Amino acid sequence: MTKYCLTVACPTKRGIVAAIANYLADQGCNITDSSQFDDTLTGQFFMRVSFASQEGKDLATLEKDFAATAKAFAMTASFHDEAEKMKVVIMVSRFGHCLNDLLYRTRIGALPIEIVAVISNHMDYQKVVVNHDIPFHCIKVTKENKPVAEAAIMRVVEDAGAELIVLARYMQILSDEMCKKMSGRIINIHHSFLPSFKGANPYKQAYERGVKLIGATSHYVTADLDEGPIIEQDTIRVTHAQSAEDYVSLGRDVESQVLARAIHAHIHRRVFLNGNKTVVFPASPGSYASERMG
Repeated sequence: MTKYCLTVACPTKRGIVAAIANYLADQGCNITDSSQFDDTLTGQFFMRVSFASQEGKDLATLEKDFAATAKAFAMTASFHDEAEKMKVVIMVSRFGHCLNDLLYRTRIGALPIEIVAVISNHMDYQKVVVNHDIPFHCIKVTKENKPVAEAAIMRVVEDAGAELIVLARYMQILSDEMCKKMSGRIINIHHSFLPSFKGANPYKQAYERGVKLIGATSHYVTADLDEGPIIEQDTIRVTHAQSAEDYVSLGRDVESQVLARAIHAHIHRRVFLNGNKTVVFPASPGSYASERMG
């Protein structure tokens, strides 16, 4: 049996779930997992359905035959093959903890993606990336060449057929144009503190202020710096007995974990944009059996 998933977003209306269930049953499909959310504030409905096609119907046929149902409910609907790995481009600067974590998770099958390229504005991780048989592209970025550099980045993304860009501690600000072009397809990771510390050394600032919680936030990139719709967050406790270096080490761990979980949710089509925020459906029971996420 071929396993697919269907994602749906549309205005709230009675009968949506029944229409989807009936359609899949009529097509000889068996639903294996289903999540839905009705946002009463925005009047929007979101649903993700995993199902098996017992009659071997292909995606194109399923999508074509679903068009009438989608039109009746003004749905934005997409069918996906759950066995197909999403193509991803990773971008990194000089902090390599997230990059190395993603390379490892991908290699052991914990993160089922195809890393089609790594782009950096430095040469630090060329050897690491090439040793994983992944193309490495060093694209320098300055104030003067930014448009040219971003055009080169987009050529890599498009030539590789990538569906997602991951900023694994990439320390260059992307242009508004690139953010809009790749809307909902660029994921970033950054530290999260209360109070918020910005600048070159946030962990040192946090240590000097006696912060008791440090964490990380992974979000979609928008033109508003670090203010895009949030996908995943986590925190870890620290105490007065720990050093500024401990803060950095613990911060790197939580950043790596949060970014990996955000990517995992995105590639499994569990994240829906809902205005300035997201709807993130939990992974189904047993889905981590072969994909253990730390």
